Amino acid sequence: MDVDRVAACATPAEARAARRAGLRAAVVGIGASRGIPAGRLVSFGVAGGLDGLEVGSVIDATRVVDEEGRELWRGPGLGIRGARPGTILAVDRVADDPAERRRLRERTGADAVDMESGILAATGRLDGCVRAVSDTPREPLGPIAELVTPEGRFRAAGLVALAQRPAAAARALANIRAALRALPSAFAGGERA
Repeated sequence: MDVDRVAACATPAEARAARRAGLRAAVVGIGASRGIPAGRLVSFGVAGGLDGLEVGSVIDATRVVDEEGRELWRGPGLGIRGARPGTILAVDRVADDPAERRRLRERTGADAVDMESGILAATGRLDGCVRAVSDTPREPLGPIAELVTPEGRFRAAGLVALAQRPAAAARALANIRAALRALPSAFAGGERA
């Protein structure tokens, strides 16, 4: 990937995955709450699946859309050989309810949902979007989703949800780790010529 690009990541774990993939990375926070770095950007990290993709599936997005299906960004994709082309839905909250995910998929046609790509697209400097599916309608984030506010800030009360549903939390965390491992693996085959 072009060395002038910065992989904009919501979390430190995503930034570590980007560095393992050989990319320059910056932590922008959930919902880009920490600000956006200068330069050309790649939205990089995990996303919630909408269309039946398995946990660990990597998307090399060619479009980012809003909740009405309006296009916020379009590009050719980055040509990541270990990824599939797709569309990312930009939202301003964690979308974890399976019924809501079905509605979002039907309305927008998107493959996965995240909270950063739309904000990055609005800068006019987005060059691409690489996202690994970390949760699905069948395997939602569950109690993990309660750790952040709709604005993407940490919610200490979310720890109670983790304690009340430890098996669901452990499954969700294992899926997130699987998605984070899939990201650098997708880059192992390189980019298309």
